[in-house]
Amino acid sequence: MNNRKDAMHCVSLTLHEAHALLQNKQASSVELTTAVFEQIEKIEDKVRAYITLTKEEALDQAREADKKIKAGNAGSLTGVPIAIKDNMCTKGTLTTCASKILYNYIPPYNATVVDKLKAAGAVIIGKTNMDEFAMGSSTENSAMHVTHNPCDLKCVPGGSSGGSAAAVAADECFAALGSDTGGSIRQPASFCGVVGLKPTYGRVSRYGLVAFASSLDQIGPLTKDVTDSAIMLNAISGYDSQDSTSVNIETPDFKKALINDVKGLKIGIIKEVLGKGIDESVKKSIKEAVKIFEKLGAKVFEVSMPTYEYAVATYYIIAPSEASSNLSRYDGVKYGLRTEGGVTSPRLHKKDLMSMYFKTRQEGFGPEVKRRIMIGTYTLSAGYYDAFYLKALKARTLMKQDFDKAFSKVDVLISPTAPSVAFKIGEKVSDPLSMYISDIATIPVNLAGLPAISIPCGMDGNLPVGLQIIGKAFDEAAILRAAYSFEQNTEWHRKRPKT
Repeated sequence: MNNRKDAMHCVSLTLHEAHALLQNKQASSVELTTAVFEQIEKIEDKVRAYITLTKEEALDQAREADKKIKAGNAGSLTGVPIAIKDNMCTKGTLTTCASKILYNYIPPYNATVVDKLKAAGAVIIGKTNMDEFAMGSSTENSAMHVTHNPCDLKCVPGGSSGGSAAAVAADECFAALGSDTGGSIRQPASFCGVVGLKPTYGRVSRYGLVAFASSLDQIGPLTKDVTDSAIMLNAISGYDSQDSTSVNIETPDFKKALINDVKGLKIGIIKEVLGKGIDESVKKSIKEAVKIFEKLGAKVFEVSMPTYEYAVATYYIIAPSEASSNLSRYDGVKYGLRTEGGVTSPRLHKKDLMSMYFKTRQEGFGPEVKRRIMIGTYTLSAGYYDAFYLKALKARTLMKQDFDKAFSKVDVLISPTAPSVAFKIGEKVSDPLSMYISDIATIPVNLAGLPAISIPCGMDGNLPVGLQIIGKAFDEAAILRAAYSFEQNTEWHRKRPKT
């Protein structure tokens, strides 16, 4: 590059723009990576998007990337700095899930998605902050620190992938991976004014993702625009025999779905998430987005999804039930935190193994994780399984049938991503139910295992509004086409304010 000013300017580029810069020899990967770390040094004390940074390893990867580019062996992401949510295993690098109980855990292997990114040539620059074990909607539940929204530092970035969304929004990386159990990619994307894509359950391998709720968790990208989401999805998708939930289905080239044309596309507006409880500024932005789709030639219909009323209650039975099972492995024996001594139960009169279990879990888990473990253990217990868990599974089936019925009439569904824009830090931390409601529009998608994307569609002051586009199972192409067309005919993805 000509000078350092040029290098610092490049951090605001999209992933595909940065890749083009590298391919055209207008910058080196070392320069891009150095510029990103300079941006992190400049603003990270305000945003606090990261838990762990791997600068030396990243620069080594960047030097290798420059060799591959020079030799003409570059992949789709070669030399581009990418961040990873801290619940995906990275060999030789801390993977904490933002929890005290895994404060010192260094995995001996990579998650499949990390291996795929490396195979595509990406430079991994660090691990992003999150709600502990992905349980939360604000990244305030991290045992490490609170992440701030780059659009307004007094506000939350959303959660649980708030660190990844904030890092992308603050130009502290060119793209990032997050995980989505009930909206944890899409809701922070909405709050931070970036693009967040949750693929169909089974499209992307979950091997190496630290489990929260195994039937709901899915890995996906957070990016600056829709093109970058398609590039990232190409890189991480595909069947993986190490993941029993991975679906052996052909992976298309998602970039081919980036067509600026929605003429004749049938779009359904979910009326249940445009009523009570949705902020007026959000409703206004969604209605304006609908007008744009109609202007572009799409056919818009109102669609009723009666089971949306039960989505939050259903989710907060199923997800905690699976979490209580998954988190039983953290006992102070195999890895992570071990708290010695101290009898914590009146039934125990000596320092024994059970006492160590109790004290380790008591000190290692935060309040929200404990709350969900207790809820899940209760709903799975004898006498309550049929009344709660089994009934929730039946409601989940009905919800899936509602989606099937809707998709027999339309190609994609749209709704707000979140009922409001980003709220203030500390505003809802003492009111868990209020926090849970912030995922009301995203939860049904996970329960049905469908793909969905959140894109910026408006502003309320300095805070972005997100539009959610939902597709049929394994039809990410349809939502990418709709999202790309909207993006190409608006400027909302470029209006993200910078702190």
